Amino acid sequence: MNKRNLLRVLFAIGVALFITFWAWALFFASKEAVNRIGDRGWAERAQGICEQSRADLEAIADYRTIVDVSPELIGERADLVDRSTDILEAMLNATVAVQPTDEKGLAIVPKWETEYRTFLSDRHNYATQLRDSGQNLAFYETEVGGLPISERLETFAGDNQMPACAPPRDLSR
Repeated sequence: MNKRNLLRVLFAIGVALFITFWAWALFFASKEAVNRIGDRGWAERAQGICEQSRADLEAIADYRTIVDVSPELIGERADLVDRSTDILEAMLNATVAVQPTDEKGLAIVPKWETEYRTFLSDRHNYATQLRDSGQNLAFYETEVGGLPISERLETFAGDNQMPACAPPRDLSR
């Protein structure tokens, strides 16, 4: 076989593999989210708890832009981070007080809870750093598998149709 025919054969094989992959992905691959649990009642209950917590967070939110960074303002910010983190912790406690009834939920909700508690610990540590430094520092959160832990928590919340349970993106809440 000459070089030109070999290239044609390799190209045809590549096209066939490409078509096969997309046919499988579009028509045969599972469309269910990886983190979706079967106990939809648990997810609905969690969403209700988280919606109330979001309202509580909104009630204490402070949207001022810190321009003049005084120790008093940094202290206020640290207090706000702690208060909002306490609301999130109460939300998490209420959410996991009842465990899902399905096997998958029983397996992955405790992992989600552990990661959420790590995120909450990161927030409390951040508030302490603010107080100790007196400076308007950046917030750094734990990474898991190269991803910020909040992304993993948000994915779980999205996969289970409980968006209010995703961690807030803004530390003023």
